[in-house]
Amino acid sequence: MASKSLSQVKISVLDLAIVRDGGNPSDTFKNSMDLAQNAEKWGYERFWLAEHHNMQGVASSATVVLIGHIASGTSTIRVGSGGIMLPNHAPLVVAEQFGTLATLFPGRIDLGLGRAPGTDQFTAAALKRDDHAAMEFPANVEELHLYLSEGNKNGRVRAIPGEGLNIPIWILGSSTDSAYLAASMGLPYAFASHFAPAQLYKALTIYRNNFKPSENLKKPYVITCVNVIAGDTDYEAQKQATSFKRLFWGIITGKREQLKPPVKPEEDFRDAMEEAALQQMTQYTFIGGPEKIKADLNRFIEFAQIDELMVAGAIYDHDARLRSFEILSELHKEKQI
Repeated sequence: MASKSLSQVKISVLDLAIVRDGGNPSDTFKNSMDLAQNAEKWGYERFWLAEHHNMQGVASSATVVLIGHIASGTSTIRVGSGGIMLPNHAPLVVAEQFGTLATLFPGRIDLGLGRAPGTDQFTAAALKRDDHAAMEFPANVEELHLYLSEGNKNGRVRAIPGEGLNIPIWILGSSTDSAYLAASMGLPYAFASHFAPAQLYKALTIYRNNFKPSENLKKPYVITCVNVIAGDTDYEAQKQATSFKRLFWGIITGKREQLKPPVKPEEDFRDAMEEAALQQMTQYTFIGGPEKIKADLNRFIEFAQIDELMVAGAIYDHDARLRSFEILSELHKEKQI
């Protein structure tokens, strides 16, 4: 494969609509809009939101509504789901919802699909999720794809609006099962290496080796999502990253909280075993000043040979978060020497 670097791939945003400690969902949505508008100005390709439920620190439960909100406040950046947890929904409803979005914002809507519940087992039950929903995921993707196709115009059940719009469908994954599915259907593939790094290389290899060209995609296309916390100095980035580390440590320990303010890096203490567990989950997290971020991301892109880099950034201070994404956009525009 040809060598790749940061300046040669597209960059995009994954917004988890994180609620800060002391804040509320209203603040979160305002900050998400501000980030999306700036990301559009800085040249980011797309802005995705993810479906989560029953998490006091994440406000993206009504993902479709948020996508419409962000799309209405921007004009060129693609907006979509990273992703919609399809087993929580009837394929027809998803087709109608995204058909409506694509009609309101033509040429700008992406539909990323996942098979996880996006929550715990009790909330999954409250969502009326079927116990066999995950196993039915491939069939549900096919059904959804049919509703969005021109070929369903004589079907007994039709998605209006939605039919014939050919909204881009992405398969999201954090394991190898999703790689096989995306390859067999000839769909683009997005891997969640920002929280599930272990099977990244294996999943991408499976996807590329088994890819079958489709009407909409002639060759494999890969997005990987990573965490990036960039600052004007390495120390500033390390300080902002303490909020991110505390957030993920809460996920590991089951003590999920809102995003906490940063502390000095030397005050963010975990013992060796705890730190190892955190590093294992956040292997593809890049923290530092511009030069460090550039070097580390170039090594990652060369390793993964991706087409697009999607970035999540759990940073407490909104201005610092904006600056992190701005730094990445500046590095993206730099030409390789």
